[in-house]
Amino acid sequence: MFRRRSFWIIAIVVLLAAVGGRGFVKSRQAAASTQANAPTEAPPLQFLASDLLTVTPRDLRQTLSVTGSLRAINQAAVKARVAGEVREVLVREGEAVTAGQVLVRMDESDYRARQAQSEAALVAARGQLDIAVKARDNNRALLERGFISKNAFDTTASQYGIALANVDAAAGALAVTKKALGDTVIRAPISGLVASRSVQPGEKVAVDGKLLDVVDLSKMEMEVAVPTSDILSIAPGQEVAVRVEGLDKPMPARVARINPATQAGSRSIMAYLQLDNPQSLLRAGMFGEARLTLSKKSGVLAVPQAALQGNGDSFFIYAIESDKLERKTVQTGITGSDGDAVLVEITGGLAPGARVVRRNLGNLPTGAKVKVLQTAAGPIDASAR
Repeated sequence: MFRRRSFWIIAIVVLLAAVGGRGFVKSRQAAASTQANAPTEAPPLQFLASDLLTVTPRDLRQTLSVTGSLRAINQAAVKARVAGEVREVLVREGEAVTAGQVLVRMDESDYRARQAQSEAALVAARGQLDIAVKARDNNRALLERGFISKNAFDTTASQYGIALANVDAAAGALAVTKKALGDTVIRAPISGLVASRSVQPGEKVAVDGKLLDVVDLSKMEMEVAVPTSDILSIAPGQEVAVRVEGLDKPMPARVARINPATQAGSRSIMAYLQLDNPQSLLRAGMFGEARLTLSKKSGVLAVPQAALQGNGDSFFIYAIESDKLERKTVQTGITGSDGDAVLVEITGGLAPGARVVRRNLGNLPTGAKVKVLQTAAGPIDASAR
């Protein structure tokens, strides 16, 4: 009886041990399966500091870009006033000249001879006038005494008038020859630089023959074509920034005047921009791009165009909040420039001081953690997409 009871006790213990071991194995397998199926944490998106932008209020200008070439406001073509042979050309291209400076000397021998001839003719005319004066005075005395007739006196009076007219004519001819002699010396009409030289010593030129070109570079002008749809947004005196090829910084300018009529064959109106050029950095013929300010807003939030994604009805940007990437739907306003880049006004959906992704990097995972790198690593970890 005791042996039978011991047998059943041992059998029950073995059975319980087998059931417990099987349950332990299943528990371990379930735990392993749960651990294997647990999701791994995704690595953070990595951005360079240059990939991000802190949005702050700024002034935004809506501008119109126009192009044109520069020219000097004051320029003069120096021409020959008399015909003759060029004896001396005292300047060359690029030399600075002042108003009144002698530029060219022409052969003056012919004009000196003409002046001498005119002087002699004036002396002769004055001699004839002296004779006529004496004859008139004598005949007047004789007429008063009744020794001559009135007709005889009138004849001498007429001869006096003719002699006086001859003196005036000779004096005028002398003045003309003196001027012609003076015109053999050509002087600079304005101060500036010699832009071109058309003659050499020994050449013969006709009246109005071109000799030199002188330009004054202290004030420059640029002619630009403005579309008629934008012409009402500009006015004389308006400030303009002009970028000229070859110069690092834009030059300040202003609208000097606006043509009252449209340009033939186009839907544009010519406007003229004036630039001060005290250091003579600008040259005639240089190409420039001007930005005319059509409208201006101060203290607005704006982001680069590349930061916006979406279509014409709905736009969004990616912003970083609490080290996580968030997608923000925004409302936009005007497109303009702050002087350095083209920006789009944000009228809603974004607060001042927000950090946004400044360029379109495609679709990014919203809610992903963000890490900002200060090294030269790539803007976004490719494995995190």
